[in-house]
Amino acid sequence: MRKTLMRPMALALLLGVSACAMEPAIAPAAKITASSPHIAAAVADAARPAADTERDVNRKPGEMLAFGEVQPGDKIGELIPTAGYITRVLSKAVGPTGHVYLFSGPPRQAGQPQPFQTILDDKANYANTSFILTDFKTLVAPEPLDLVWTSQNYHDLHNPGRNIDINLANKAVFNALKPGGLYIVLDHQSAKGTDFSADLHRIDMARVKAEVIAAGFEFVEESFVLDNPADDGTKMVFDAAIRGKTDQFILKFRRPA
Repeated sequence: MRKTLMRPMALALLLGVSACAMEPAIAPAAKITASSPHIAAAVADAARPAADTERDVNRKPGEMLAFGEVQPGDKIGELIPTAGYITRVLSKAVGPTGHVYLFSGPPRQAGQPQPFQTILDDKANYANTSFILTDFKTLVAPEPLDLVWTSQNYHDLHNPGRNIDINLANKAVFNALKPGGLYIVLDHQSAKGTDFSADLHRIDMARVKAEVIAAGFEFVEESFVLDNPADDGTKMVFDAAIRGKTDQFILKFRRPA
């Protein structure tokens, strides 16, 4: 009896294995790297000014965007973009179906243009960028964001003159993101034993990590691509001896799905 029952079972198993073998394998999603076509093309964009491309050797924009998992079609919020070094690269990487929303406060001097205004005006190259004025208590984007990015300016949210509640600011980022969306924080590492220095424009990675996690984010990973052990964090980031070569951290966080 057992042999009689086992024959059809064995046949069914054999047919199942054969059917599986006939189905095409599902290829895993390609890992995003600095050489991924959309990122390589963004870095090579001929519309980028020479002042930007000359900084690429130290700022490594391709590696940064790969770490941020930037993809065509992404909707990105950039906090405090200043002159827009990374804005142009993000704009080209997300392409015409994507968008980069620039979140910033008013200009330092009333009546003056924003430092990134030339990007907004360049509709031929960066039509997928727009500016949203914010007090950093809320980030009101017209659509949920895939990624929020800030480069070398998270420390500015702590400056006494800005009067910003950092927990509210990080919560605003959290709320602006889609579930599963990413938050990238890149900044200058402060000197050992110093968690923040407004004068030096530096902040400690451990402090940033604790603040962002407290807002509900999950820590994903850190990139070491901009590490510089020769920088001990005691010089102001604009000091000619270290400018452009500071020890920088890049942290990736995720809003839980």
